[in-house]
Amino acid sequence: MKTSFFKNKFMAMLVAGSICVGGFTSCDDDDDATLMDNYTISGNAAGSQMVPAVTGTGTGTITGTYNPNNRVLTYNTTWSGLTGAPTGGGFYNGATGVSGTAVGTPWTFDATATGTGSRTGTMTLTEAQATQLTSGNWYYGYGTTANGGGEIRGQITATR
Repeated sequence: MKTSFFKNKFMAMLVAGSICVGGFTSCDDDDDATLMDNYTISGNAAGSQMVPAVTGTGTGTITGTYNPNNRVLTYNTTWSGLTGAPTGGGFYNGATGVSGTAVGTPWTFDATATGTGSRTGTMTLTEAQATQLTSGNWYYGYGTTANGGGEIRGQITATR
């Protein structure tokens, strides 16, 4: 009788322990997506970075953030000292010193644009574009009537 009593107690403790352990291990956060920190983007543009280089006084800057969780790039870019109003511009895939290919929709400008100004925007990147951007293989640039192939260019740096 005593053996049966202890056996029943032991089994009850074993079941209770299993439930308790199971309850603690069944709820882990390992399956949740890991949120990644944003990147800060920046870069300075000049004619000397064009391929081939362009002589002039034009300069530019870009600042912004890239959110790897939703792959959204938010940017603000400025230009000044151009030979005239920008006639086009945009982002390009290419390492420093290498002419690249356009990425995304080219920027257009209306009749109010001048040789000094700014542009803000957002862009959702593909996985390939995100890798290019965070690897330092993106630049931005502006062209003018005098320099249709580009008057200033700035390599983009993405840092955490």
